[in-house]
Amino acid sequence: MMTKTTPVRDYMTRHPHSVGRDQKLSTAHALMRRYDLRHLPVLEAGHIVGLVSQRDLTLIETLPDAVPDDITVEEAMSPGAYTVPPTKPIGELVDEMTAEKRDAAVVVENNRVTGVFTTAEVLHALADALK
Repeated sequence: MMTKTTPVRDYMTRHPHSVGRDQKLSTAHALMRRYDLRHLPVLEAGHIVGLVSQRDLTLIETLPDAVPDDITVEEAMSPGAYTVPPTKPIGELVDEMTAEKRDAAVVVENNRVTGVFTTAEVLHALADALK
């Protein structure tokens, strides 16, 4: 049963897909479509440097003269992704995400991305708590 002290590792999406900061938006978009994702951690040499969302891609792609094959993920991403350890209690994390109006947190352990926790996972945890 989920409680507010349940660690985020119990609900995060494990082994998330990611994209390099120098990759093109078209690559990020293709990954998101293929795997039905709304967020991709952005990595450089294996370390988290940002987060790009479906909303970010849509915004950039709607700009006049924007060509997704010419724009890098770095130009669309939010730098300095919100990161948390896998032991972070869900109650604390949800409070922080709500206060800061964040859609996602990247779960990092030993300097490696191990998961993603989004509003979809929040709803999954809530559904379990309501059972």
